[in-house]
Amino acid sequence: MPKKKAAPIQSVKGMHDVLPEEQLIWDFIIKKGRSILEDYGFLKIDSPILEQTNLFERSIGEGTDVVDKEMFNLKTKGGDNLTLRPEFTASFVRAYIEHGMSAWPHPVKLYGIGPVFRYGQPQGGRLRQFNQLNSEIFGDETPAADAEQIFILCKLLNEIGIKNTYVKINSIGDKSCRSGYIKALKDYYRPRLKKVCPTCKTRFKKNIMRMLDCGEEGCRAVSESAPQALDYLDIECKNHFKLLLEFLDEAGVPYILDHRLARGLDYYTRTVFEIWSEDEQINFALAGGGRYDYLVELLGGYKTSACGWAMGIERIILAMKALEVKIPESKHNPKVFLAQLGDLAKKKSLVLFEELRKSGIPIQASFGRDSIKSQLRIANKLGAFFTLILGQREALDGNVILRDMESSAQELIRLEDVVEEIRKRLKDK
Repeated sequence: MPKKKAAPIQSVKGMHDVLPEEQLIWDFIIKKGRSILEDYGFLKIDSPILEQTNLFERSIGEGTDVVDKEMFNLKTKGGDNLTLRPEFTASFVRAYIEHGMSAWPHPVKLYGIGPVFRYGQPQGGRLRQFNQLNSEIFGDETPAADAEQIFILCKLLNEIGIKNTYVKINSIGDKSCRSGYIKALKDYYRPRLKKVCPTCKTRFKKNIMRMLDCGEEGCRAVSESAPQALDYLDIECKNHFKLLLEFLDEAGVPYILDHRLARGLDYYTRTVFEIWSEDEQINFALAGGGRYDYLVELLGGYKTSACGWAMGIERIILAMKALEVKIPESKHNPKVFLAQLGDLAKKKSLVLFEELRKSGIPIQASFGRDSIKSQLRIANKLGAFFTLILGQREALDGNVILRDMESSAQELIRLEDVVEEIRKRLKDK
């Protein structure tokens, strides 16, 4: 009786493979991000995927969707409570404090790239494991820092190919003026609680500002007439926001004021923003961020102003595909293919392949194949200009056949002349 075939194992729900054909667009986005951020003086940092659970409970805040519903928590054999990071900012703040960055020249500008984890229903551009590009500035309380972060983000999206963007922006004040606004919100929502969703009824008690940006239709209708944070700002917060908008005007960054924008994390103060596209086929925020002037102190450091943003890479890829953004061809596309026949030829081919690679000539080979027809088919599929054919006789005589893939013309050249000959011919392509 034949053995029953084992059931295949699938990837975990909400977590995906990035296949080779998708890597080109990933590399393009990441290289652009690194290039722009490093030009503006940002330094790369990699933080652990696992952190202490209380890092996120203290920073993001209990009562937020992230902490209450979306964190992947685990308990180690030693009894430690750990969490797969749901965002970068708290980890960066922890690293800033732990490694004594308060003694560095300020502002300290950091960026990071990597996966984050949130338990939720997978949807377009937001999986349970998704990837973010993150940027933070520590030690600059001026609105110039907010403007720099927004400007960099808009420029990055533009250079990636998402050009028609604008900023939704708001100021939610700080500790000195927030209490008056919270009271006004409670007074407004209390007689209207029957009209909001069950989640917002809970938010009314725990995190009332989250009611403002709830996506439920009934909640959005109620929030339309809710009190605006801008009306409750003290003079310092007003001046900060006014100057920020003047910076954006000067830089030519389009924006709209959105009084319902609060973002979903407790640590934000004053500026909050999101980047959106004017193109109708993109109906989600491309990136977002804001200022968090109390978070470093909250997590055990000295009082330090800070601001930052995060951009989900999967969402950016969705937007690029919707806009049919063309990605530049990889510079590593092979110009030359090395075909071999027989054991001796394969042995010599390894040495020849390395000589060509070290000389900067984009080359590929299929060392495991013996059929010259199948190897030429691969060379054609890869778009190689030339194929070098090394058989047993050529290997013994110290020669190689140079085949022009366009004309199919072939000629014999000496092995020691291959690098120079290929360089010369590639100049004409």
